[in-house]
Amino acid sequence: MKDRVLFVDDEPNVLDGIRRQLRNRVDLETATSAAAGLDIIDKQGPFAVVVSDMRMPEMDGARFLARVNEIAPQTVRMVLSGQADLESTIAAVNEGRVFRFLLKPCNSETLFGVIKNGIEQYRLIHAEKHLLENTLNATVKVLCDVLGLINPVAQRRAAQIQRYAESAAGSLRLLPHLWQYHLAAMVSQLGCITLPQETLSRAISGQALSDEERRLYESHPEIAGKLLGTIPRLEAVAGMVAGQMQVPARDLASGDPATWEPQKIGAAILWAAVRFDRHISQGRTPDQAAQLVNQAAPGLPPSITQAMVKAISDDSGLVMSRGVALRELETGMTIDADVMSARGTRLVPRGTEVTTTVLERLKAVAGGVGLVEPIRVSVKVLD
Repeated sequence: MKDRVLFVDDEPNVLDGIRRQLRNRVDLETATSAAAGLDIIDKQGPFAVVVSDMRMPEMDGARFLARVNEIAPQTVRMVLSGQADLESTIAAVNEGRVFRFLLKPCNSETLFGVIKNGIEQYRLIHAEKHLLENTLNATVKVLCDVLGLINPVAQRRAAQIQRYAESAAGSLRLLPHLWQYHLAAMVSQLGCITLPQETLSRAISGQALSDEERRLYESHPEIAGKLLGTIPRLEAVAGMVAGQMQVPARDLASGDPATWEPQKIGAAILWAAVRFDRHISQGRTPDQAAQLVNQAAPGLPPSITQAMVKAISDDSGLVMSRGVALRELETGMTIDADVMSARGTRLVPRGTEVTTTVLERLKAVAGGVGLVEPIRVSVKVLD
């Protein structure tokens, strides 16, 4: 089996016995304390199965498995203990959400059989998660393509916000819910689909808006939240997007990031990314932008804006404009001048990111009425 198993017990002789029982049958790691077990999961994970003793010093099995559930929710959790009192059993089930509860001593075949069941359960959970995330990613990609065709200014801004937000989520090591932060950043500007491009451009650059324009602009997170909230499993993502204009609470940075409510921290990351991007668009340096964002939200973890600054410093590519033939057009490029049909109809506006949908549309037109080439695009030239 390639899936790995971790046993945690404060008695080394017990771990020695387990290694002998399961030798050459599973990929096994051991730890003699809950703290050491958490460290191994952090540095060497993921593990398919984690098996813990109940009575250990400093942190008992129930608390340890509860922490495992927080940082690695897909991992299957089990108890192997010589103590089977009702109170500890209830604690393990309620706090650690254990898959199996085994008593010492446990013979080799029984132990191996239960571990095999745990690995199979892990594979089922992992396969479901993989399918779910791929399906949702594809759905969100279609929404982003539509946004790019209708409002390329909003799509460009969403791409920048996505870069900043993903850097921030990564710096906080919010791994269990990273896919949700990724999707929330991708669709953060979806509600701008109803905004005129000129209004959005003025809002980003800090220009004055009329009362009606300001009302429309400030309503875009709520519009996107309602649209996304109708998609199953995207409820938390919808909450993040809808809350992106709410100033993060002062107590946000207290406690362990692993215990933070995903929807709350996700909305805070988007709030910071939106404002950071606005300051950058207005000509401020990354450090100045980070300082202004932190001043506006004292409760925001500083590592969020530090990661955004780093995202810019890591982007060392030089952007250049050039003309390309349709056959040379690639996804990821940015249209630098309106793409016109041979009859003078604007097909794709300037600023649109080239996606699979855009490519297919242009190929279809080229095969019919024809289009004007070369197509002007912005491309990144690496040092």
